[in-house]
Amino acid sequence: MSTAISPTAYNYKVVRQFAIMTVVWGILGMGLGVFIASQLVWPELNFDLPWTTFGRLRPLHTNLVIFAFGGCALFATSYYVVQRTCQTRLISDGLAAFTFWGWQAVIVSAIVTLPLGYTTTKEYAELEWPIAILLAIVWVTYAVVFFGTIVKRKTKHIYVGNWFYGAFILVTAMLHIVNHASLPVNLFKSYSAYAGATDAMIQWWYGHNAVGFFLTTGFLGMMYYFVPKQAERPIYSYRLSIVHFWALITLYIWAGPHHLHYTALPDWAQSLGMAMSIILLAPSWGGMINGMMTLSGAWHKLRTDPILRFLVVSLAFYGMSTFEGPMMAIKTVNSLSHYTDWTIGHVHAGALGWVAMISIGAIYHMIPRLFGRVQMHSVGLINAHFWLATIGTVLYIASMWVNGITQGLMWRAINDDGTLTYSFVEALQASHPGYIVRALGGAFFAAGMLFMAYNVWRTVRAADPAEAEAAAKIAVVGAH
Repeated sequence: MSTAISPTAYNYKVVRQFAIMTVVWGILGMGLGVFIASQLVWPELNFDLPWTTFGRLRPLHTNLVIFAFGGCALFATSYYVVQRTCQTRLISDGLAAFTFWGWQAVIVSAIVTLPLGYTTTKEYAELEWPIAILLAIVWVTYAVVFFGTIVKRKTKHIYVGNWFYGAFILVTAMLHIVNHASLPVNLFKSYSAYAGATDAMIQWWYGHNAVGFFLTTGFLGMMYYFVPKQAERPIYSYRLSIVHFWALITLYIWAGPHHLHYTALPDWAQSLGMAMSIILLAPSWGGMINGMMTLSGAWHKLRTDPILRFLVVSLAFYGMSTFEGPMMAIKTVNSLSHYTDWTIGHVHAGALGWVAMISIGAIYHMIPRLFGRVQMHSVGLINAHFWLATIGTVLYIASMWVNGITQGLMWRAINDDGTLTYSFVEALQASHPGYIVRALGGAFFAAGMLFMAYNVWRTVRAADPAEAEAAAKIAVVGAH
């Protein structure tokens, strides 16, 4: 009987690979973040070398945490969720394996080229054209695997989490391909196909929706599967989840111009971006409330389940950062916050509090199931990780809020004769204590990832992958 059903068992191998690399890249990306945060406290850490300057390592940090850590978490969870909710194996093991090795190749290419100074200079889109083409090929393959699996599903309906994953995959492909249109000069240099304000607008249409689709919609797919699973409760409102989906993907794509307030972008485009950003608050909070209300009747589990705590606190940070974002998009607020550390605080409220925490919770949920274990090696270590991550995030964002508002107020302070009250260096000196706290908060968060790595290593070392495969077969057969 087992031979008859073995072809329908889930492909856990690629999920295991992506899950493990999520932890590896998380440590490297966040460790690098702590290092460059320390460079702003102690500039000597730039080492007077071109390859180790803040300007070259900062884009490497963003690429590692967004595309390496976040990307691997999205690949791992989407492949896991689509198989389990569609009750069928991935459509092609070979193409799935290609997405894993291809994605790692893109990341290694970034690690080599960015410190060497090969960059398009576009935020979150720094990778030069040969790497961008490889990334596009890997991404299209990902779409084929994901949507091909949905086509061959055994279930009648498509679970809402897969709608979010699907939208994230399609829109990310569109954003990447359009924004990366360029004219190569040589192997390591290209020029954007667009010019001036048009280039800026297309870049921030891409840049904000890298946040909106890569770092929000994909992770909401994660939320809609792992929160109900870990809480052992049905999603609070399936109808609200559908409204959340359509409202979010309709509105998010328009919010990019709020990055370009008070620039050469036409005023109407700035105002449209502001208006859409404010309206975006409604679907964002609808999704956050839906996730939170899923815990109705299960709140007591937070006392004993640190994995559920990761997932729920991530929703709290999602709600907070999706309130803060629309507020910062208002032109009068933006005139104070723009170009300050407040923006950095806002980004990390979403990146650490929402994206990293929900990814960590999802990985903790999956690892035992992927490796044939009942639970993680140590619940106590998960608990310690949770508090390190939470305290680290709060220290980080609070220090950047204080710095940002301080900088904004100092930059706009003028004397009676119209001259500036403070020099830029004075604003920088006032920011120094905040940079120390930020580096400390980042170090807390990165330390938590080391706890996770040890916990995962001990769990995997005692694992029986064959047992996990057998469980997958039973799950598939039981579904028929």
